[in-house]
Amino acid sequence: MDSNHQSNYKLNKTEKKFLRKQIKARHTLLRHEGIETVSYATQSLVVANGGLGNGVSRNQLLPVLETCGPVDALLMPPNKPYSFVSYKTAEESKKAYVTLNGKEIVDDLGQKIILYFNFVEKAQWKELGLQALPPGLMVVEEIISSEDEKMLLESINWTEDTGNQNVQKSLKHRRVKHFGYEFHYENNNVDRGKPLPGGLPDICDSILEKWLKEGHIKHKPDQLTVNQYEPGHGIPAHIDTHSAFEDEIVSLSLGSEVVMDFKHPDGITVPVMLPRRSLLVMTGESRYLWTHGITPRKFDTVQASKGHKSGIITSDVGDLTLSKRGIRTSFTFRKVRQTPCNCSYPLVCDSQMKATPPSFPESEREASQLEQEYVHRVYEEIAGHFSSTRHTPWPHVVEFLKALPRGSLVADVGCGNGKYLGINKELYMIGCDWSQSLVDICRERHFQAFVCDALAVPIRGGACDACVSIAVIHHFATAERRVAALQELVRLLRPGGKALVYVWAMEQEYNKKKSKYLRENRMSQGKEEEVSSDMPGPELLVEQVPDTGHKEPACRMPSVSDFQEGGRNSREVTNSKLPVHTNRTSFHSQDVLVPWHLKGNPGKDKPAEPFGPGGSHDPSPVFHRFYHVFREGELEAACQTLSNVRVLRSYYDQGNWCVILEKV
Repeated sequence: MDSNHQSNYKLNKTEKKFLRKQIKARHTLLRHEGIETVSYATQSLVVANGGLGNGVSRNQLLPVLETCGPVDALLMPPNKPYSFVSYKTAEESKKAYVTLNGKEIVDDLGQKIILYFNFVEKAQWKELGLQALPPGLMVVEEIISSEDEKMLLESINWTEDTGNQNVQKSLKHRRVKHFGYEFHYENNNVDRGKPLPGGLPDICDSILEKWLKEGHIKHKPDQLTVNQYEPGHGIPAHIDTHSAFEDEIVSLSLGSEVVMDFKHPDGITVPVMLPRRSLLVMTGESRYLWTHGITPRKFDTVQASKGHKSGIITSDVGDLTLSKRGIRTSFTFRKVRQTPCNCSYPLVCDSQMKATPPSFPESEREASQLEQEYVHRVYEEIAGHFSSTRHTPWPHVVEFLKALPRGSLVADVGCGNGKYLGINKELYMIGCDWSQSLVDICRERHFQAFVCDALAVPIRGGACDACVSIAVIHHFATAERRVAALQELVRLLRPGGKALVYVWAMEQEYNKKKSKYLRENRMSQGKEEEVSSDMPGPELLVEQVPDTGHKEPACRMPSVSDFQEGGRNSREVTNSKLPVHTNRTSFHSQDVLVPWHLKGNPGKDKPAEPFGPGGSHDPSPVFHRFYHVFREGELEAACQTLSNVRVLRSYYDQGNWCVILEKV
């Protein structure tokens, strides 16, 4: 309703509710996206609830908008619950504002959605630069005929006895059959000495020979995995195990198109359309370095233009819509590798990575490499799963943030999925994290966040009223780097500014009380520890951390000189392998590797392999993160090495040591 009439007209209950919703949409856009609405009529409108992110396609929305006049442009940003529309004239735009505000439409899933309109000066959206396909990636459209597609689909009998010569499995999200060699998901590899009888289906021979002759593939495959996906199902991002297969991996899409996401370790994500009857060919960098996966969802964001079929889904918001997924069957062909892999990507190559845990770092360079491999790279791999377990804020952190003066500028250094960024709406909070994937999640949740190193935060010194560092500093591999991280927090603060720091404690039993981390062990006795990585709650309550049998001497308060020398623990473990901690048990070493089971759990008695990020196939890949757990007094000792700092408070909180610092 136009605000000019509100004073002369008493709103009924429905109209009041609608007006509240419209105002809320206006404020949300301003707060989360910086999009300012205006109170006067313009040619452009923002349509809240009318976006790709909440299931509204271009084909649904455009006809509704065109009832008020010719649409000059309809911009639909990917994953956003709103869109922008521009009309030829302001009169047409005003007509849409009056007649369509509060209009109910039905999305592609059959759910009712109410649209809310507000005027904006101009319909615009910042677009990403042009992307290129990952090096070594190729998509060949219409690689087979519809007749061949029908024969291939009919050749797979999903109802036959699973004791048949070809191994058939029903995984959590799809049906799978293996030919030539069985792929073993428990170790992400094949048994070269046990080929399956019968080899590949006869129907594949002529097709493969044709692809060889036409130059689409260079080697004839000897292993085939057939996956069938229902709409809404997908596959986790992964790299096919280097040691298992040769360079060339090809996948034929049948039955339905799908968008597959390719992601570089640096965080660049490239969505690629795989049309029905197309062949995806991965070689070189795209095969060995980039992860590929299919996000579980029932709709894909795709190009709206008819001519666009395969390749990158561009960021042209004027040409995006939704495509409903159908049942897709993929035929993925590989050639089993008979020799170790010697690719150019040793950091992610299981043939070239060490088969044993890494050693404690002896230099700054080694420490940085350890963190890159066993912290940064791991969080990139597990970001989505990690975020799903991080939704309950720590009460004392909330208390700290709620007590800050209104309008304070606060930096969350190592913000993860941003669960603290929206705690106090009266603060100006900005987050940063090394993980691009976690920062992307923050942005999807409409928080301000950017990627950076916690040792070099690109914020002007003295600019922040407060900082928080929750479960971050324990990931630095040397005492010097941990002090440097604390010093960087202090640099950001104005005089009088405060910082709250949480680190994991070695003492998981304190004042004769066990932490929640240890108490949760009772929940998992006699069953697989599915709770270990899925349990909701604060950071550090869900870690998968084997008992080394090594007993540390009795705890004592470390001195400042201990800490400045690097800490006695670092000297004790020099040249030794880092132990892997057993989940839900007390710590026996300060520097440990903490396993994270991405999905499911192979069981605590099974070895957690491989070390490093490795491959990430179903059902339960294991990743290891480096932690330095702090003894009582160690965090305060580290703070005492800093200049212009005073410790206001030091306390223990459910298995964590915590301090509140003030810059003086």
